[in-house]
Parts: sequence; C-alpha cells; structure tokens
Amino acid sequence: MQFKRKTPEELLLSISRLHRGRFKIWIGAMTGTGKTYRMLREGQSFREQGIDVVICAVSTLQRPETVKQLADLERVPSIHWEKDGIQQKDLNLEALLERNPELILVDGLAHRNRPEAKFPTRLDDIKFLLNHGISVMTTVNVYELADVRDRAYKLTGIIASETVPADTLELADEVQLVDVSPETMLQRMEEGIIGSRSGSDQALFKRGNLGVLRELTLRLVAEDVNDTLEKHRERLGLIGPSGATERILILTQYHWNGSIHLRRGQQIARRLNGDLLSVTFMKKGAELTKEQSSFRRAILKLADKIGAEHHELPIRMKRSLPDELVEFAHHKGVTRIVLGHSKQSKWQEWFHGSIAMGLLSRKTQMDLFFIADRAEHEGERIMPAKRISFKEEEQFRRLSADEVEKRIEAIKRGRLRVYIGAAPGVGKTYTMLREGNELLRKGVDAVIGLLETHGRQETAEQVGELTIIPRLKTEYRGTSLQEMDTDAIIARNPEVVLVDELAHTNIPGSVNKKRYEDVQRILQAGISVMTTVNVQHLESLNDRVEQLTGVRVRETVPDWLLQLADEVELIDVTPQMLQQRLQQGRIYSKEKVEQALGAFFKLGNLIALRELALREIADDVDERLEAWDRKSALRGQLQRKEMILVCVSDSEKALRLVRHGFRIAHRLKAAWHVVHVANHQGRDNQSDSKMDNIRKMTERFGGQFDLIQRDADSSIADKLLALAESLQATQLIIGQSGCPAQGARRLLWYFSDNIVKKLLREGRHMDMLVVRED
Repeated sequence: MQFKRKTPEELLLSISRLHRGRFKIWIGAMTGTGKTYRMLREGQSFREQGIDVVICAVSTLQRPETVKQLADLERVPSIHWEKDGIQQKDLNLEALLERNPELILVDGLAHRNRPEAKFPTRLDDIKFLLNHGISVMTTVNVYELADVRDRAYKLTGIIASETVPADTLELADEVQLVDVSPETMLQRMEEGIIGSRSGSDQALFKRGNLGVLRELTLRLVAEDVNDTLEKHRERLGLIGPSGATERILILTQYHWNGSIHLRRGQQIARRLNGDLLSVTFMKKGAELTKEQSSFRRAILKLADKIGAEHHELPIRMKRSLPDELVEFAHHKGVTRIVLGHSKQSKWQEWFHGSIAMGLLSRKTQMDLFFIADRAEHEGERIMPAKRISFKEEEQFRRLSADEVEKRIEAIKRGRLRVYIGAAPGVGKTYTMLREGNELLRKGVDAVIGLLETHGRQETAEQVGELTIIPRLKTEYRGTSLQEMDTDAIIARNPEVVLVDELAHTNIPGSVNKKRYEDVQRILQAGISVMTTVNVQHLESLNDRVEQLTGVRVRETVPDWLLQLADEVELIDVTPQMLQQRLQQGRIYSKEKVEQALGAFFKLGNLIALRELALREIADDVDERLEAWDRKSALRGQLQRKEMILVCVSDSEKALRLVRHGFRIAHRLKAAWHVVHVANHQGRDNQSDSKMDNIRKMTERFGGQFDLIQRDADSSIADKLLALAESLQATQLIIGQSGCPAQGARRLLWYFSDNIVKKLLREGRHMDMLVVRED
C-alpha cells in the first residue's frame, strides 16, 4: 500500500493541501473546561517558536487564568454587534487577510454571523481563511455539534442555540480534548470562576449532566481517533482489528431467534462500548419464504433502531460459511463474533459441517461468543430481562458494625485525583504541578512528595512555590538509590501531596513493593493525593497494549485504583503534537528521539493508545454515572444479573484470561470466579507457582479463585460444568484450543474431542466466550 501510485485526483488534492492552512479544534464538554485557556497557551508556545500568531474574537469572560494567557498576543479587532441584547463578535475577514498571519486563534466555532456578513457562520469564515493559507485554532462544546445536540438534550435537557454540522470534526487536521472532572467544574463554579446558580446554568452544572456531557465528549473524540487509526492502518496495508476498540459482529438468521441474537449482541456492544454489525448469509439465487421475509423485515427494523450495520451476503454452501464469515470479519476489523449455540450432535457436525467447529479450527484475531440456548434448558424462548433496581427499603436498613467502620474509614481518608494520559510527554506532571500551585495560592497546604521531570525544563518551571519533600536514600547492592519518603510525608502532614509515576516499582527491601501502596498509606493518614499514570500501566490492559505496540509493560497498577479515585482527568494531546514535542527534545534527550520515534512513539502506536485512553476514561465516567444515577448512564441499564466463570489452564495464557475475565465482569457488574481443574496425577512446584500467580492476580482484581482436583473417572469439562451449575454461572470464559494449520493432525483435531468442544455441546444453556489466541 505504501508503494501504490497516486491517482491524478489524489495528487491534485495533496498539492492543494500544501497551500491550505491547518485547522485545529479544541473540544470540551461545556463552557468553563479550559478550552480557550489551552488554546491561548499553545498559541503562546507557537509564538515563542517564531510562528506569527494573532487572536480575533476570543472571549476570556474575564477569567483571571485565561486573561493571563493573552499576554502580548497581537489582537486583530473583531466586528461587534448586538443580538437579543447580547454583544456578539464576528471575525473581521478583510483585516485578517490584510494582516495575513500564519495562525489565528478564535473562539466559538458554532457562532452565527450578523445578517449582512459575507458568510452566515464562523465555520464558513474559517474555511475561507484556511483556503487562503492561514491556519486556525478554535473551540467548541460537544453539545454544539449537530449530531450530538439532540442526544445531549434528551439526556440532560440542555440544548445549544447554535450548532455546527455533524462532519465538522472530520474537517480538522487535529481535534484535541480538554477533559475536566465534574468535581473540578463544580468547584470552579463555587469559587465564582465559571457559571452561576441561576438560569440555564442550573441544568448545565448538575453533577450528572456534567458527567453525561463529559462522557459524550470522550466517546465522540474516541470515534474520531478510531477513524484516523483505521486510515493509518489502511495506508500501511494492515488488516484485522487494531485492538484499540471493540467491534461486535452478530451472525443472524431470518428466523425467530434472529432478533434475540441481535438484542444480545446489542447488550454486549453497549457494555463493551463497541461498534455493532450484523450479517445474514443467504444461498445464492434462493427465494425467501413468506415467514423468512417477515423475519427479515423485523430484523432490518431492529438493526436500524439499535444502530447496527446490517449486511446480507451470498453463500455457496454451508461448509464455506466459516471462511466467508472470517474473511468478512477481518475486512471489518471485528474483535468478537456473536452467534447461537449449535444444536447439532457430534455426528451431525462431522457429516454436515458445523459453523462453530469451523470457526474454532481457524486461527483468527477474534473472540467467539456463543449465546445461551435457554429455550431448551429452561422452557422459554426469550432471554430473562431482570432489571436491577435500587430497593427503597435499603434506605432504612440499620448499618452493621462493619459497615459503620468502613464508612468512617472512607470519611477520614484523603481524596485521590489521578491524571492519566496516553503516553509519556502529554503533560500530566505539568498539569499536576500547575494545579498544586493553584491550591497553594488558595491557602491549601500542598507539597511535592515525588517528582520526575525527566529533564523537561517546562515541567521543572512549574514547581513554583511548592515545597519538595526530600527523598529517602537507600543503599542497594553498593549503590545509593532514592525513593519517596512516605514516613516523612505523613509526619509533615500536608493537606495535599503530589506524587508522580504511580506505577513505579520501589527498590527491593522497601516497606511497600509498589508506589501505589505508598499512596494508599498516605490516603489512609487523611492526606489527599494528586498523582499521574499512563493508560498502558493499567493492569487489565496489559495484553491489549502489547498487541497495539509490541511492548509488554512490566510496571502496572490494579484497575481498582481508578475506581478508588475521587477524580480522574485525562490529559489529551494529539499524536502529531506529541511527536513534535519529542522531535523538539521536550520529552526525551535529543539522542533518544530517533529510537523513540521508531519504537513506542510510532504514529500508529500513539493514535491507538490515545483511543484506548479516551475509551477507558469514558468507561470510568459511565461507571460513576451509574453510581450517581442509573438513568444517566449512556450504556443503559443492566438487564440481568450475571455470574462469570473463567476457566484457566496452567499455561502462560492463564493470566491473559484472568485480565479478560475481569474486564468483562467489571462492565457487567458481575460476580466472577477463576477456576483451574488440576490433574488427578498430582502437581509439581512449577505448576504450584503458576497457580499462586493466578490466584494473586484474581484476588487483586476482586475475583475468587477455585482450584478443583480432578479424579480419574471424570473429565475436566464435566468438573467445569458442575462448578458452573453450582455457582449459577451465566457466562463461561475459556481460551481457544490450538488447531494444527494443515494435514492429518488438523483432520484428527476436527474429529477428536477437547475441552472447548465438550463445553460447547454440553453447556448450551450458558453464554460461552472463547478467547482468541495471541
């Protein structure tokens, strides 16, 4: 794909882009998130690099921090006019063209111009300037996008008076998110920095509404990043899923259970925040019966209603369906295929062919999810839909002594704020230090417990008036090393302490193995903590990050730390800007730049990690929305109570399955168990060590580990099914068994039994997820 000759049209487009200005949009959930502040700050940075920057129609709303960023930026006067008694500012296009700067900073992308203006909207003005070779940076709120407006109104009651077209983000060369937690927004309102308590601001500044708008923004930018990632992968000639997002494909039939499968697929897609596709295969030239035509109309209507992309594909014969399905799924970047359990016997599978066995025998990058056939097991033809609702009587139940103790501990505990980013250099530490100094100016006793500037001058300058607690010096193997002095921090007893690099592993012999354990001690002492971490350090994402980047991250933090945090804020930087910072020596020293650009800082890696970070924080926001008000959660209510059973062997893949099981259980709010069936012939020390690691990880993730001994008269599958029945498991997760690529061994695999095959045949009343191999 890199060597393909460009068409004349592509050449002309590339040449025209050389003369066109660059377009960057700063997007936030609402007014007051800091979009204008960030835009002006970046404008100042470009001016210092020698770029000719001016501002026009920028509204600071007299916010002190934003006004400071104006500094000595040149202002081109805007055209003032009045609408409904409110002062408006239009761009002065003639003055801007005459001044002809390299970059213009302008606010309010959704603004509509005065009636006699050259163009009706600010977006049209910006397109005009871009075509004259002038670059533009601007700001917009998420609910001002036409395709988000109605949904935002439905969820929050907030409606934008002016909007921009749905495809506006696609016009931009860069889209950068300014993420702020609802807690910070409410604090800014209390301090009078933004908003008021009257009028439309009352709805805007409801905690739940702030969360909904924030999640809408995160997901919207994630979708935009995903489009960029897919185009990048296409240019490189890469096929299959990137691993940054989930894409669910449902295999449906024009049959009574087709709608059930589509609904179940929708539930999976919503909880995993994935795209939803469905496909129906039909024999070439075959006419649909009257009944099938009726089911087809119903499925097409349902697919349209739930936002599923439906496809009809011709097929020659049933035995070719697995190949056709896999090829289609690879082309669409599918990560999970959803289909019904087979009702065939082993003999029927051999003689007539089986879609399930055909898929299992092919090495793919996709998980296989088999929907439970509850009709046969429970005598019903639809899935149970037990809504989980809050019981009013719980409000009047007396708390137990343990519950009271836990509540008291939570009240005494310090607050935790986590700044998270997609990669090193996005500005997490810079932002944390800036916020620390702001607290200091407000009279809050804030100190630095541990700071890693990595030689970045801009970061070091942000230390300002903050006191740094000296590090603890330790001798290790004849070398003097330094770690955070947790005891000194607790003795100093500040109100807030700033701690960098949460995932750091301490020197052997330290009181705690990991820095996050030190942070827990500080929180328990009643001291609030602000800390930084990159998304690739979240333990449950370890496998996905390796798939995306080829790098196995060794230092991780458990996911429950994000759940423990009172606030989580994403520091977002576009991959292009991050690479530019790297090349300027603002992230690593000059001699490391080329190596970093060729490894972790490859453009594809940065795009994928950014999308992963956006989606992960969107999920975190949704979890918090569900805790505040289930009606506000964008993923909808849970429809039934789930119990997950993860079945592991003692292979290296076991930990990957545990991580996979945790992420699914967490999204389904499900109890979950990890089980290993030990061989009746006994175990060796190596196996015991592996089981200990699996147990520790399971318990660290909040699951329960079960080790079952198998006797000589029972199979592993029998033991697993018996445990699943006793636990009332609704979903079984197991790793895919390897299948030889070709020859007699492949034929032997197809006609022989293994654990996965037996579970699929005998566990048809349960949902079953077969996790793909790496």
